[in-house]
Amino acid sequence: MVNKYRYLFLLLVVGLGLGFYNPIAQEEKKDKVILNLIYQVLNSNHFSPQDLNDEFSQKVFANFLESLDYNKRFLLAEDVKSMESHRTDIDDQIRLAQLGFFESSYQVYQTRYKEVKGFYKEILAKPFDLELKENFETNDEKLDFADDTEGLKDRWRKYFKYRVLNRIDEMLDDSNDSTGTNNADTLSLAEMELKAREKELELHEDWFKSLDDMERMDWLSAYLNAITLVYDPHTQYFAPEKKEDFEINMTGQLQGIGAQLSQKGDYVTISKVIVGSPCWKQGDLEVGDKILKVEQEDGEIVDLVGLGVRKAVTHIRGPKGTEVILTVRKMDGTKMEIPIVRDIVELESTFAKSTVIGEGENKVGYIRLPKFYVDFYGDSNHDCAEDVAKELEKLKAENVKGVILDLRNNGGGSLQSVIDIVGLFIDQGPVVQVKASGRRPQVLSDKDRGVIYDGPLVVMVNQFSASASEIFAAAIQDYKRGLIIGSQSTFGKGTVQNVVDMDRAVSMTYNNLKPLGALKLTIQKYYRINGGTPQLKGVTPDIVLPDNYMYIPSGEKEQNYALPYDEIEKAEYELWGPGVSQYPNLVHRSKLRVDTTANFALIEKYARWIKDEREKSQVSLNLENFRKEQEAYRNEAKKYKGMRESYQLLTIGTNQADIEAVEANDESKVKNENWHKGLRKDLYLFEAVQVLNDLTAVYGS
Repeated sequence: MVNKYRYLFLLLVVGLGLGFYNPIAQEEKKDKVILNLIYQVLNSNHFSPQDLNDEFSQKVFANFLESLDYNKRFLLAEDVKSMESHRTDIDDQIRLAQLGFFESSYQVYQTRYKEVKGFYKEILAKPFDLELKENFETNDEKLDFADDTEGLKDRWRKYFKYRVLNRIDEMLDDSNDSTGTNNADTLSLAEMELKAREKELELHEDWFKSLDDMERMDWLSAYLNAITLVYDPHTQYFAPEKKEDFEINMTGQLQGIGAQLSQKGDYVTISKVIVGSPCWKQGDLEVGDKILKVEQEDGEIVDLVGLGVRKAVTHIRGPKGTEVILTVRKMDGTKMEIPIVRDIVELESTFAKSTVIGEGENKVGYIRLPKFYVDFYGDSNHDCAEDVAKELEKLKAENVKGVILDLRNNGGGSLQSVIDIVGLFIDQGPVVQVKASGRRPQVLSDKDRGVIYDGPLVVMVNQFSASASEIFAAAIQDYKRGLIIGSQSTFGKGTVQNVVDMDRAVSMTYNNLKPLGALKLTIQKYYRINGGTPQLKGVTPDIVLPDNYMYIPSGEKEQNYALPYDEIEKAEYELWGPGVSQYPNLVHRSKLRVDTTANFALIEKYARWIKDEREKSQVSLNLENFRKEQEAYRNEAKKYKGMRESYQLLTIGTNQADIEAVEANDESKVKNENWHKGLRKDLYLFEAVQVLNDLTAVYGS
């Protein structure tokens, strides 16, 4: 009922707020409606409404400036200065649904963009001096805007030279074939340099063409998200096209490789590998990989460096059964060609599934839950809580002595599903607390008496376990129901979002302006039953294991404008009994094992090296020095190959209840075997099994 009245108020404000405008162009009127609607929704429904003042204006200004020219290769210092006249009046413009700052900044950018576009061909027409000793700054944050056109042009020159050196280095590196024979004399250095420049020219012609294809709405969306970002990093406006993409992604029905992509500077980067997808099964593609090239079955090769995600997707997606070869740059700097056979990527791949680890009386159960999903197929009524309950029953039928629930890389999902799944492991009681703006906290509890599984439990998490995963891990930890094992902390997202369809939030007066898009906004905050929140802090596992990113800042705390950590009154709950007194001893035993495991030590060393390398932002533009730097990097990276694999392989077996389905066809057999193959050599899973074995030995004590 409250939400209903909020929408009535919203309709009234939108109508009155725009009722006094003179007749204007349809596009401009639509823009004003969208801006006004976003402003009203955020200030009436966001968990933490913002005061629109000069400080707010300055934040929006900085956000939009970064969106326009994050790498400082288009705007001049004088352009930024001219834009600063609006630095403190953006708040007033938002209230009045005016777009003066956006319009003037957009025009300044377009003018400078045309100028920059005019001289890149000139730079690439001449050979670079590869013997000149100069450096290139790869960290854009350390750069100032160029003072004049010549300075801007020189920045582009160094940028292109850096890219050409990378290409030459790759050609020289590729010239050594598998037999060790050096084929460097196939092309002379001058020919390599020319070939590299020609490739850059071809690539940037396409790149500028893709920028030319960007519509005004793309830039307006960037401005609107410069506003929403000030509220928190998870509040976002989706333009109509983006809204449609979002909905398509939610169905999970696409033909491709199953990787989520993001733009990181000039590189299309892997931000998520969908569990069960073709690239997940292949196994080599990882989060953080930069895609350099895409090769099709017919031999066509497309260079993706410098292209946007939208265009990259068109080359990576393709019909089921066709093969695509991705050339990627790994986080350690090495290059790898990864062949992936495209397939139908479905949400079914993210459903819970289980298997048995070990044999005889030493069997333990393993459940992988990639997402807290609910009702994805309508009438089929797939619910992760029901699925996990079924998997637990399968494992109980196998007489396993303990269960591992794997929530690594689980980004969250349904709140009710978390409550229901916690209820499978406890009798009844509070699970999580939620708080909306201006309201008292609400305790959400498992009210169903009875436990599906009451035996030893270990929960696996990592730094990418977020939101609903953190609620589950926190509840299990607070109840002392099981042991949490994983990286130093989970992601630290303690907020919940809702999506407002803007077409449904306006009166019929504006039907001729639709579609308007959608707004995702934060409406609540999660709290543990002990009174704390996962926000910023995440959940610290009982047993912490070294990982690749342990020395690299990550998670919600690194996001701009993240909501703060706070605490509320704890809920009343009773601790779980069995095994709790032995937890400190089990943690100590795990630490002794980890400290004496060579690969964990190697991972810790690798993490330190990656941190040090990330801090080195300047590279030499002298070919000889550049090659030395790259060779040293590659040689060091080789030392860490296979570091995440266990020396002792786990024995993985299929549940009796699943054998018939697995043996039904060759495809299901291959899927199952690929899954088991990854589990057998999983170093982190191996330690989780050892922890569970220790826990079963003391359970009930």
